[in-house]
Amino acid sequence: MTFKAYQNTHQMFKAAVEHSPTTPAYRWFDSNLNTQGVSWTEFSAQVDQVSKSLLALGVKKNDKVSILSNSCYHWALTDLGTVSMGAVTVGIYQSNLAKDCEYIINHSDSVLVFAEDQGQLAKLIDIKQDISNVIKVVLFQGESANDWVLSYKDFLDLGRGVDDAQLEIAQNNVQTEDIATIVYTSGTTGVPKGAMLSHGNITFTTQSILQSVDVHEGDTTLLFLPLAHVFARAILYAGLYANTVTYFNRNLDTLLEDFKLSKPHWFASVPRIYEKVYGKVNSGAEAKGGIALKLFHWACDLGAEVSKLRLEKKSLPVVTALKYQLASKLVFSKLHEAFGGRLRWCISGAAPMNPSIARFFDGAGIPILEGIGMTENTSFSNLNRINNYRFGSVGQAGPGIEVKVASDGEFMVRGPNVMQGYYKMPEETEKNITGDGWLLTGDLASIDDEGFVTITGRKKDLIITSGGKNVAPSAIEGLMALSKYINQVCVIGDKRKYLTALVTLDLEAVKEYCQVQGIDYINDSVALDNVQIQALIKDEINVRNQELPSYETIKKFALVPEFTIENEALTPTLKVKRNVVMEQYADKIEAMYQN
Repeated sequence: MTFKAYQNTHQMFKAAVEHSPTTPAYRWFDSNLNTQGVSWTEFSAQVDQVSKSLLALGVKKNDKVSILSNSCYHWALTDLGTVSMGAVTVGIYQSNLAKDCEYIINHSDSVLVFAEDQGQLAKLIDIKQDISNVIKVVLFQGESANDWVLSYKDFLDLGRGVDDAQLEIAQNNVQTEDIATIVYTSGTTGVPKGAMLSHGNITFTTQSILQSVDVHEGDTTLLFLPLAHVFARAILYAGLYANTVTYFNRNLDTLLEDFKLSKPHWFASVPRIYEKVYGKVNSGAEAKGGIALKLFHWACDLGAEVSKLRLEKKSLPVVTALKYQLASKLVFSKLHEAFGGRLRWCISGAAPMNPSIARFFDGAGIPILEGIGMTENTSFSNLNRINNYRFGSVGQAGPGIEVKVASDGEFMVRGPNVMQGYYKMPEETEKNITGDGWLLTGDLASIDDEGFVTITGRKKDLIITSGGKNVAPSAIEGLMALSKYINQVCVIGDKRKYLTALVTLDLEAVKEYCQVQGIDYINDSVALDNVQIQALIKDEINVRNQELPSYETIKKFALVPEFTIENEALTPTLKVKRNVVMEQYADKIEAMYQN
């Protein structure tokens, strides 16, 4: 594999623009569902204007610029305009509470903050006295009478007086080793850490990703992941380099509609989206019942057979191929239509995916290629390939990346994708990167003879029962969450004699169940203590326990309210803060271990 050497991200971007100057670059929908967008040439001109306006505001090389917003065109534009002139982008999740925004803005030394709308601006105004380094806030949407705040239009106007020569000097002064972005980890344990990713990290990883996937120039993708997460940024830069068309999702409530409108050829997601679709498809088939349900099960069984033959690289027998064509027309075509009708493959990352869901989609003709990456390695180290994949594995290493497993089972990564370190945290950097450049991921893994990596758990999350059994809770949690009535699961059991779980309900599905069964559903809080609902969840857990060895089965559970960012049980990337949850529900946990 060959890699082009780029001095910085801007140089890589300009090369992509020159390749296809007039083709579409980014697309989004207005309030009337009309499609808006820009070509690569138009985008390039706007990027330069953002860079000029930053220079006009006095932003210098290595200054930090925060973006507090949902993913949108302005996010992508501001990011590239920032890194192109040598400043550093710091993404902040739109769901972050004001105090979390304060921590990141101050720890990163940000001098400027871009905010999506009045709602995000309100957070910043609440903490204004505590973020004294911030000279201005720029609003993506709307205006403000506050002289601390600029509209995006007024911001862009500031750069009109900056000449091209001044901009070019700033762009040419950015080197490969310079920091392009600081991405803060979600902070499942302790405070978030800011991973410093260089221009070299980005330009290398972009190319390694594209040498691992089946992306064609002019492909369309739909972006709905948060750009504050490095996973979404990696997808954004890959699309830029490959000259694909990126649509921005309006919000998660309109996701299914946006799939139909944008008609993506591929997209990347976290497993939860696939789990939700899988659950709705199965619930829909069950609701129809009768012949429709039998037809659905027949198609799924046939899809599983076809998927197995594909995996073994065997041709389909003629009769099987004809049956599969019929199943595709009668059943699977509806799933394809829901995604817009052009989908070739998907990527799943950021969390483990249950292999049974991947098998279902593969049988339906939509391969989900599981991969792995983390903030500290620019979100990419391994990925299954469209012509070579394994269910339950995160695939082989990307070109130019080395992987290995340490003597204690920890997965390690080395290559130009590995971060430069944690911002202002040299001791944490030393703990996580060895002297010879290996990144300690914290994952436990195995690697087979063909280089396929299987993640078996998280080192810090590993439960060791009082009987000495090692248990990786994430796999059990994923299995239990396959129930359409279960939303979230937190498995407990370290130094205990058996496993228990805190469980939250999928309230929509539970309400439907109560309606069918004639159960009086008073409100969400009462549902947690309802004996019939508890019996339903017990049955769901017991069914899934049959797939586990005895020491991994859930012996008792407690129903609790949903884990959310607001109640501090979830990180911005929707990972459960296990320690926080265990502290919040200490009494319920102890009750499950009383004889």
